[in-house]
Amino acid sequence: MTDQDIFDVIIIGGGPCGLATAARLREQVPSALFTDEEHRRFRWIGKHGNKVSLKQTKSGKIKSRRPSTGPGYNMLVLDSTSDQWLARWHYLFNTYEISHLRSPMLWHADPFDRDSLLAYTYEHKREDELVEIRNCVGKEVSKHGHKKAAGRHCGGKQAARVAINAREKNDYFTPSQGVFKDHCSSVTQRYDLESGVLKKEAVQDLDFGYAEAFPDETEKIFTIKTDQGVRYARTVVMAVGAANVPQVPRIPSMPNANGQYPQACHSLQVKEFPDPYLKSRIKAKQPTNVVVVGGGLTSAQLTDLAIRRGVTKVWHIMRGPCRVKLFDLNLEWMGKYKNTEQARFWLADSDQERLDIIKSARGGGSITPLYHKTLKKHIAAGKTQLITNTSIVDARFEQQDGERGGAWHITTDPPVELPPMDFMYFATGIQTDFTSLPYMQTMMRKHPVQGFGGFPCLNDDLMWRDDVPLFMVGRLAALRLGPGAANIGGAMVGAERVSWAIEDILRRSQPEEESDSPTMEAYLKGHTNMYSTLACE
Repeated sequence: MTDQDIFDVIIIGGGPCGLATAARLREQVPSALFTDEEHRRFRWIGKHGNKVSLKQTKSGKIKSRRPSTGPGYNMLVLDSTSDQWLARWHYLFNTYEISHLRSPMLWHADPFDRDSLLAYTYEHKREDELVEIRNCVGKEVSKHGHKKAAGRHCGGKQAARVAINAREKNDYFTPSQGVFKDHCSSVTQRYDLESGVLKKEAVQDLDFGYAEAFPDETEKIFTIKTDQGVRYARTVVMAVGAANVPQVPRIPSMPNANGQYPQACHSLQVKEFPDPYLKSRIKAKQPTNVVVVGGGLTSAQLTDLAIRRGVTKVWHIMRGPCRVKLFDLNLEWMGKYKNTEQARFWLADSDQERLDIIKSARGGGSITPLYHKTLKKHIAAGKTQLITNTSIVDARFEQQDGERGGAWHITTDPPVELPPMDFMYFATGIQTDFTSLPYMQTMMRKHPVQGFGGFPCLNDDLMWRDDVPLFMVGRLAALRLGPGAANIGGAMVGAERVSWAIEDILRRSQPEEESDSPTMEAYLKGHTNMYSTLACE
């Protein structure tokens, strides 16, 4: 296609959410809709259907098969970082030397098979790269066990509530970065998402309406201005993660710095770790003091990496308590009770109530038991000091006379005596606010929507408005998907829901192949009813 063509779908973002959405749009028989038996049947028809004829059992008519035309969507993916999938994701993993993901094996970008990542691992004999998520899977109690426990006298041993049953144990391993990366590459290859689908372009403005470039077009379309030109699309999917730019918290004593502070950096803006200034001091065998601010897993990873790279001591400051959790969600949202929790979320009376549920379920930043154990080792060795329930209220930077660089003098609440710091790393996450995104200002002005907590109030199809086919997945869809929207699992759910809506919006311009009876596929896609499909067999 040329730049002046109208794409069916343009996806903005080449991360996990973008890949999950693009793959789902290319998948005709997703695992969310079809059983294993139906998968085998439809896969066989898709592979051999152009070589054989099909006979209708009801009418006796024999229908010749035509070659498959392949994916029906003209799709383009735009990413400001790279023309390679998950480039930013892999860069941060390599920079922080993260060996394994935090998520379980059932979270991945492949829409075809729920166990795709696990199957890929065993197929390529890489199961030794998996790490078991301990103290996660509980032992399932039988009905007999429940009756036996109910008959115990008061004060007897009580069975703990098990959120994840033992039969799901295989899902609760965490993959290595290499396994996950290679599995994503296999997904892009299978769905032909490598050759020219992903472009390195930064979106600057997004508009929806009648385009002057297409005077004969009777429907409104999207006009997307990027740093490389103008693109047009009938539907757009925003898969931009947290969306906003990471920022170092404001320092009151330096009001004119505009967020640019010497010897300070946000964790998502790290280009080299440790910073070259720290490296020079380490090389010169000078003492180096570093402060890491944050209570999430990234902060623990930075603290550990700084010690391993030669920093003398790290002061790790957390605004709240040190929370230790296997995942950034409570287990109730992942195990056998997740449907109950999701139902409570979906039945909430207002988006404000949903926002409160999201905050309660995530509970702020947390670190995994493995990294908590690592931190305790550094603390015992005197290389790390963990300071909880403490906030930085101000910091003053002093340039050293006759020397390169300077030092930070930090004031905290409650007061803690800290030495001059050579560098500050802020692992404080990103505050999402869709109204402040520069490329969304035109949409906000022409097609305004309400929001809560920085998230837009989308419709149930994750669409901006019923008359504006702008879809959002990832964190921006949190008010519809729930607390797990920002995770890989949330990307899978969002991609599924968006693909259904896009299929309804983008009706094929070519007439569909005639059929004497409805197909099971049509029923499972919601286009017919269950009784009409009885004639299929």
